[in-house]
Formats: sequence, structure tokens, C-alpha cells
Amino acid sequence: MKIPRVMSTQHPDNVLLPFFAESPDMSGDDEVQEAYYAFSHLGCDEQMWDSEGKEVDAFVVRKLLTKYEHYFKNTKLGEDVFLTVRVPNPDIEKEEAKVLIETLESIPRSCDAARLFYGKEVPPIFEVILPMTMSHQSLNRVYYYYKDFVVGKQNQPFYQGDITISEWIGECKPESINVIPLFEDKVHMLEAHNIMGEYLKDKDIKHQRVFLARSDPAMNYGMVSAILCNKIALRRLRRLSEETGVNIYPILGAGTAPFRGHLSPYTIANVLEEYPDVQTFTAQSAFKYDNPVPDVIAAINKLKTSPMKRGQELDEGKCIEIIDKVSVEYKRMIEHLAPIINHIASFVPKRRMRKLHVGLFGYARSVGKVRLPRVISFCASCYSIGLPPEILGLNVLNSEDISCMKDMHVNFMFDMKTAMSFFNEDVLTILPDEVKKSLKLDWCNYNVNLEHNSITSRIIKAFKEKDNANIPSMLVEAAHIRKFLG
Repeated sequence: MKIPRVMSTQHPDNVLLPFFAESPDMSGDDEVQEAYYAFSHLGCDEQMWDSEGKEVDAFVVRKLLTKYEHYFKNTKLGEDVFLTVRVPNPDIEKEEAKVLIETLESIPRSCDAARLFYGKEVPPIFEVILPMTMSHQSLNRVYYYYKDFVVGKQNQPFYQGDITISEWIGECKPESINVIPLFEDKVHMLEAHNIMGEYLKDKDIKHQRVFLARSDPAMNYGMVSAILCNKIALRRLRRLSEETGVNIYPILGAGTAPFRGHLSPYTIANVLEEYPDVQTFTAQSAFKYDNPVPDVIAAINKLKTSPMKRGQELDEGKCIEIIDKVSVEYKRMIEHLAPIINHIASFVPKRRMRKLHVGLFGYARSVGKVRLPRVISFCASCYSIGLPPEILGLNVLNSEDISCMKDMHVNFMFDMKTAMSFFNEDVLTILPDEVKKSLKLDWCNYNVNLEHNSITSRIIKAFKEKDNANIPSMLVEAAHIRKFLG
């Protein structure tokens, strides 16, 4: 069984639009073409198809196979490249709950389309991602709903003495699907091994993929907390794999911004060093569209040819001590910064046609007592005023904490040096006193990006003068220099 190494996603963190986009906010057929482009040109071996929080094309398989027949005749969808659907979580997203049912019901129809195309059984979709996973029961509900109600009903007669459903509409395949949990908050990320242990107990599963968020934990608890949560979860999942004999293949949802994972075409070696025990990395939109195509292709090829390795050992107790300490201070600072961040976020371009993303805390993200935008807009806001979010909350660390953290977060200084290149001291003129007096800015020697600095100074001036007219264009101008929106 081939386990994908590079998952193309639909995260709207890009500044530049791909050549095939018909509008500034991609949707519909743009995203169908995007999947083909990610496979055929960039070399990604998986595309996440997001049905959470937006209108989704339920006929994506049929459109791919008919529109790009030559490519998919030679590269089998479901064997060589993969389409993996992200579905809403009914436990959290009540208003989107039935989209899950519609998506599961569409899987056998997509299988029929592939059977006609290939002349044999090649299920093009057989895995779904469940966001905000908090229990093994949630995973089981998706797994058994598909197995017993989507496929299982085919053996039932319409009424006593009549033919079965499958005799009327044909067989439903595949007979079962793999459910990939996506862990997005600290509590459940650190419990991922226990949740997965319970889920795997009654199933004959040889391999299991587990998705760990990187962006949302950073926005909720601070960058260092997110990284350490990821590393503890990876270590605990590795132990679970050794205990159960089930091969566990982690997925890491890393973006281009240092705050969101620092995965760009130019940081592959660093990311592989930081997360050797991750099998699948996400190539988000900034990664794909804000860099020269040859560099993107070379980076994806490097990821695909670098094998998953055993991760480093950690002092879990010390990690959790640092996570707890940073999280509290980070939330305190964010509560003071929220009005500025929310104001600037209103000017961030959407890049995708979607409803407001349903996150861990409801229709808007919450940190402490305040509401925040989605993480990409949050990051774009911070960088656009010259306040790299990486530095928030770290002021509470003592010298022993920092020494331990550098051992566990091997690219800490590299991440901070990159982040601080976007720092603009003019931001101190608009920060609340509670934040300004708490910032620690001497993490490393860094070179200020003078071009970015000039633009963010103009944004800060416009904010102070309540001159909103030019903020959107200046915000995009600064993002061009960073090579990511947020």
C-alpha cells in the first residue's frame, strides 16, 4: 500500500493566484483543475478535497477522469495518486453535519465512475479526514456509518419479498473506508495515542494515518507550544505503533509562515530534521503558488525521496511545563492584541470561496476571552503590522527553559531569525502597554527585511490615522515580499 508523502491542500495562504484561477477567490472547477495540476505538474501524490465550510464539488472524480483522461489512464487515481476528503465533524459543526452524510454517500458513486473508466475495481476515494477529533467514538461513528448504512443497506430488500437495493442500483464499493483523525487542540493532541488505541481495538487494520494540526495550535497556544505538542503526540503515537503492531503514519499540516510550520520549498531540510517521524507533509497554497514552479517541483521531489525516520526522544515533562507556561502568557497577550488583529484581518483577501471556517471553538476562533479570525488571516494581520506572532508568549521562559527548548525544537533559532526579519519597531507605537512591556526581542541576531519594513510602516501609519482605503493593497504588497499571505 502506497502511503502519500506530499498532500496538496486548499489552504488559502497564497498571495499569487495560479494561472488557471478564473477569479481571485478560487472555487468549483478551479479546484478540480488544481487537483490535476498538483498531481501532474508539481508531483504531489495526494490532494485533500475539503468539504468542510464551503460548497464542494461532489462530482470531482468524474470531472477529473473525463477532463484529464490521458493523464489518469496512465496514473491511477486511488493507486498512484490519491484524493482524500475532509468532512465536517457533526460533534462540533451541527449546521454542516449532513454534509458528512452526503459526502459518505457519494463515495460509492465515485467508485462506479472509476470502475467504468479503468475497467476494474479501483476505489478513487477510500479515506476521509475528520477534523477536530476528540474521541474514538467520533471516529467509529464515521467508520461504522459508512460500513453499515452506506454500504450495508445494499443487502436489504425494499420491502418484504422484493429485490435487494444492490440488485436495483448495483453493488456499493469500497466496502469500508479509512478514517483519519485530525487533532487540532492541545488536550486531544496529547491524548491522540489513547484515542487511537481505543479506535484500533476492534478492527483488523494494518496501517493507520493520523493528522496533527500545526497552525491552529500555534494560534491557540503559541508557536513553541504547538511544536512541542506535535512532538509529544508523534512520540506517543510511535510507542502505540510499537505496542499494537499497527503501522501509524502521521500527517503534519504545516504552512509556509514560520508560525504555521515554516514549510517552504527552501526549508525542506529543516522540516525533515524537525519532524523526521512524519510521513505526509502538506503543500499548501503559498508553497505551490508563491514560489517559482521549478523550485516547488524540486522541493516536492525531495520530500518524496526522503524516507520517514525515527523521531527524537523528548523530556515530556519539561515540554509540558514549557507548553503550559507559554500558553498562559500567549493568551494574555492575545487578549490585548485582539482589537488590532481583528481590524487588520478584515482587509485580508479570502483566496477561496468558502463559508466562515468552523473551528475548534465555533464559527470564530477564540483565545481566552476574545474572538479571532481564522489562522491565515490572524498571521497576515500580525506580519502586516511588523509583529511576528512567533515572539508572543516567549518572554516567560527562563534560561533553563530556553536551553531545553532549543534541544527539543531543533530549528528554534532558524525560525526566530526568519520571523524577526519581519519585525518593525514602529509597531511599538500602536501596541497596548500590557503587550509592549512584555515583548522579548533579543532572541537572535537578525537582519531586518528593509522592503517589508517600509511597507509595514505605511500600514501602521494608516492604522493610526484610521485611513483604511490603502491597507488592502499594502497588505498584499507586504505578503509578496514574504512569499505567503499568512
